[in-house]
Amino acid sequence: MNAPVSISVDHLSRHFGTFKAVDDVSFTVKKGEIFGFLGPNGSGKSTTIRMLCGLLNPSGGNGTVAGLDIRNQAERIKTRIGYMSQRFSLYQDLTVQQNMEFWSTLYKVPSEVRQTRIRHFLDLVQLTGYENRMVAGLPGGIRQRLALAASMVHEPDVIFLDEPTGGVDPVSRRNFWSIIDQVSAAGTTVFVTTHFLDEAEYCHTIGLIYNARLIALGSPQELKTREMKSVSLELLTDQPLEAMTVINSLPVVSETSVFGLHLHIMLKEGERFTDRIRGDITTTLTGSGIVVKSLEVIVPSLEDVFIHLIESSRKELPA
Repeated sequence: MNAPVSISVDHLSRHFGTFKAVDDVSFTVKKGEIFGFLGPNGSGKSTTIRMLCGLLNPSGGNGTVAGLDIRNQAERIKTRIGYMSQRFSLYQDLTVQQNMEFWSTLYKVPSEVRQTRIRHFLDLVQLTGYENRMVAGLPGGIRQRLALAASMVHEPDVIFLDEPTGGVDPVSRRNFWSIIDQVSAAGTTVFVTTHFLDEAEYCHTIGLIYNARLIALGSPQELKTREMKSVSLELLTDQPLEAMTVINSLPVVSETSVFGLHLHIMLKEGERFTDRIRGDITTTLTGSGIVVKSLEVIVPSLEDVFIHLIESSRKELPA
């Protein structure tokens, strides 16, 4: 049985004068789904979230969140959603328990269930036993989990996470996403933005927005198989930047991007990685004094996909 729709966006737009911040965006998010909304800075992510949270009226189109209209029921939407970012307001001079009590009061959690609710969400984010600790002395990863608990203490239908793992270490990021999986499995819809493309792999569905328009929508695997129709290669060399300059001159190459000491190479659509092409690439590089340590076909990463989609969209923009 299909899950009910939790968020629906239909040709949504927002203009500021002649500037188009969001332009004709449409997508749906099902109940309990983790939806990743990705894109470069200034692409329209924050403006879209503000409209969905009832903080900004659309210039065109429609949308619903938890069955409520974003145009006419904005105040009711605010009671049915949670919101957290890396700048979520925790009071440093209060304890963990006092912060939870403050937010539960602000969210109007009934007094008779308040303590039970606080215990439940502190347990969910693995902070049982931290109740009397001062927030000011807590590491960033723990403060992040506390902020998540505080943003969910009123049991929202949808939670918006705006770059929630910025500024925390990789272990804390992994733990955070383990908790998000539990939140999703319990039926809460998660709408998340992130700059960490490895985190996007945790999402059930990804929407990629660029220059105010949605340019791709699908699961991580769907995007890799549907959008990447060209062969992707990975070159290992001590001189990736120099290699990129040389390889970009080859007629069979479509795009290149650097990943540490690795260079990812996308062949033009329809080209196969034959022995001839391997020889052309290797000979061209060695002729320029660049040592090739390895050159192999790879499964494209989400970062490869996004770079490809954004570069393709950029080429389509009017000069």
